[in-house]
Amino acid sequence: MVHPTVTGEAERLRQRRFIGVMLAAPFLAAGAAVTLVTAGLGVAVTTATIFAAFGLCWFAALLVAASGRMALVGQAALAIGGLALACAIAAAGGLASPVALLAVALPVEAWWIGGSRRAALSGALSALAAILLQPLASQFLPLGAAGIATWHWLLPLAWALTLLPRAAAFANRAGVRQAEPAADRLEDIIDAVVLRVGRQGEVIDASAKARTILKLAPELLFGTGLFDRVHLSDRVAYLTALADMREGAPKRRLDLRIRLPREGVGSVDNFRPFRLELMRGESEQDVFTFVLRENDDVAALREELAAAKEAAAAAEVAKGRFLAVVSHELRTPLNAIIGFSDMLLHEMFGAFRDPRQKEYVGLVRESGQHLLSVVTSILDVSRIEAGAYATELEPFRFAEAVDMCRSMMKPLAEAKSIALGAQIAPDAGEINADRRAVQQILINLVSNAVKFTPDGGSVVIGAKRVGSRLHFWVSDTGIGIAEEDFANLGKPFMQIQNDYTRRFEGTGLGLSLVKGLVALHEGTMSIESAPGEGTTVTISLPVNGPKRRSGAPAGVLPMPVAKPKGDANGESNGSLRKTA
Repeated sequence: MVHPTVTGEAERLRQRRFIGVMLAAPFLAAGAAVTLVTAGLGVAVTTATIFAAFGLCWFAALLVAASGRMALVGQAALAIGGLALACAIAAAGGLASPVALLAVALPVEAWWIGGSRRAALSGALSALAAILLQPLASQFLPLGAAGIATWHWLLPLAWALTLLPRAAAFANRAGVRQAEPAADRLEDIIDAVVLRVGRQGEVIDASAKARTILKLAPELLFGTGLFDRVHLSDRVAYLTALADMREGAPKRRLDLRIRLPREGVGSVDNFRPFRLELMRGESEQDVFTFVLRENDDVAALREELAAAKEAAAAAEVAKGRFLAVVSHELRTPLNAIIGFSDMLLHEMFGAFRDPRQKEYVGLVRESGQHLLSVVTSILDVSRIEAGAYATELEPFRFAEAVDMCRSMMKPLAEAKSIALGAQIAPDAGEINADRRAVQQILINLVSNAVKFTPDGGSVVIGAKRVGSRLHFWVSDTGIGIAEEDFANLGKPFMQIQNDYTRRFEGTGLGLSLVKGLVALHEGTMSIESAPGEGTTVTISLPVNGPKRRSGAPAGVLPMPVAKPKGDANGESNGSLRKTA
């Protein structure tokens, strides 16, 4: 019942003895009231006296247990005890009664609780005051003619019997101090909680520093108290180390998290990192010594990691906003450049005097269109990453999207003598998706295939229906991709660098945009490639379209959350599977 904030062993012993005396004293007072007060004042006064004794004594005990402060309460209890003793002696007939021998109880109990000569002297002064006040008590209290009886010896005898177990404790006090476990001596040297643990993991004893380090009373760790507070994911390592100790291991060390009392009114469990050392003593083979100390290094690293994650998230948001704003601001002047260059190229306001002027205007127009396509890709990627890419789902025949892509890419393929073919299965049919997004996927894949395929090669667009999904692919006979380059595929602004790719312009946004659009449709993408053998990119989309999530704005498909490994489908949505 001692308050957890009391950490000193001496002070805890004083408060424990004070609480014990206050809990037991009312029973002796009740016996005295029945024998001394009933005859003179009646049953009603006796009952009130008994209730007053229990109330005052137990209130003092609970006050010390709740506050951890005993000085003022101890002085008040000593004063009330002296007054009660004076009334008892007066009720028993004066100093000639055996009840007067209870005056010895005050200094003895004061010394038993305080453990000092000063406490014993305070008790003796209180007993002397009781003896001096007892004639006044007999005059003010209507006790009537009190006589000395033989059974008055029962009161001092009952108190004397309580000295027998305590006398043994006094006699063994020095031996107890010498026999204190090594844990109490060890905790004075190190800033840690020292525990004595049995073979099955039950805590037998815990040092007092559990109050300051774990914010727990040592008694709360006894038995399975420590194991119950270990984080669920750390219990396997804890039990493994304990099993190693049972099998004869001399020492083990592990890091774990322990649940401390919650700070404030929050509902989040307060787990803190600790380092636990398990050691075996030479004398007690069945009792292990655990040293539990705070793991400040892990705590600092976790705080740094949390701060770094927050900074990275803020930087990612800022990057997305920057790209969106810059892309939007660039599109306006680019449209003007392309429009006016078209007007000049068609000589709407007169012919050029020098043929080179028309050539230069054509270069300006081509450069503007190229830059506009880059800006549009950046804007699309930033919208996808921000989850604000607007889509319009509609059913359409997939073969129509393939025909449109082939017609756009045909001039580029013919310029390199590349055969651009199609292998669309009859069951490909319709798909419910965003037509513009699907066409963008095909254009980006075919454009990359044509770009990285040498002259005279071939590029094939294929499609077939498998269950409720449409699988389509773009394969080429190009340069292929090395195994070490797969890690950079699909990352924005990342390009595979080799002697062949350096001859072509690009921002590295094509495959990243394809990956984002596939993820928006809850599809998957896989790449199979080998250097010199070509590349095949396969896309799988649900035929009935992606499922819109509750709370998503109309016309906007949110980025899906990737499923963990081992789900029902064996792969996560929008995943990029690569096969070298």
